[in-house]
Amino acid sequence: MLPVERLHRIKEIIQAQKNVKIADLSRELGVSEMTIHRDLKQLVDEGTVIKTFGGVSLATKDQFELHTLCIYCNKSIHEKLAYRLILPNNKTEIACCAHCGLLRHRQLGDEVTQAICYDFFRQTTISAQLAAFVLDTSIDIGCCQPQVLTFEWREHADKFVRGFGGSVHSLDDAIEIVFTKMTDDSNCHN
Repeated sequence: MLPVERLHRIKEIIQAQKNVKIADLSRELGVSEMTIHRDLKQLVDEGTVIKTFGGVSLATKDQFELHTLCIYCNKSIHEKLAYRLILPNNKTEIACCAHCGLLRHRQLGDEVTQAICYDFFRQTTISAQLAAFVLDTSIDIGCCQPQVLTFEWREHADKFVRGFGGSVHSLDDAIEIVFTKMTDDSNCHN
């Protein structure tokens, strides 16, 4: 199957099912998951689909327009820093970074069915529930303060902290620490 044909078939599958796992697309089309990810990049860039943890969802026009600005601070979203909140009924909210994502996550509470962020080193999507969150590091990524970096593996976060300072936290702890810093420290600004 030619790449153009495969892309057309991927579009058909997503339009029919609304949500599809990458592994299922790979199996159905007989290509690697990496090939599917490359094919999906075009669809993500044009706003046809939204990548989720391990899958992809059909994007509505309203969803795409909402995803150009952070749900929390209204800054432009940089894809490799984004924090996605998956809500009931396949609704997705995107924050520009883990800082805003954690604050919005706290606001929404149990409404969040899943949260997805990017591993700072590997630039792959990871589950926020399983991530290690680094706060108070000396590295400035140029987004909201106090900044938060996310890592898939605690070991990577610990090594990063040894080199660049900071502290490592779980999702629940990071949510409360960022919220406390924002409410207690008048020097913290988005």
